[in-house]
Amino acid sequence: MRLPTTALITAGSLIGGWQVARRTGVRPLGGAVLAVGGAVAGREWLRRTSPATTAALAATYVGAFGLSHPLAKKIGSWPSVLTVAAVTAAASYAAADRRTPH
Repeated sequence: MRLPTTALITAGSLIGGWQVARRTGVRPLGGAVLAVGGAVAGREWLRRTSPATTAALAATYVGAFGLSHPLAKKIGSWPSVLTVAAVTAAASYAAADRRTPH
């Protein structure tokens, strides 16, 4: 099975995890979406790049999730989540997706 690009996986899981937590009121359920997305992307990063690049992308993904909370207080929830999702997707694309055929 051919997976979507890791850029789509990371952006989708950041946005999807937030929406699941928001709509259900169950934050751990949103966290599960984030964890699954991170695991799938991480597996692909490791397959497509080096362990060091994978670690940097994983740190970007986790950092984006953490940054979205204080950023939301400044610019709002939707703009915050879309911003961190876009930055994470761009990093994933540049470091892992651009180099590999899908």
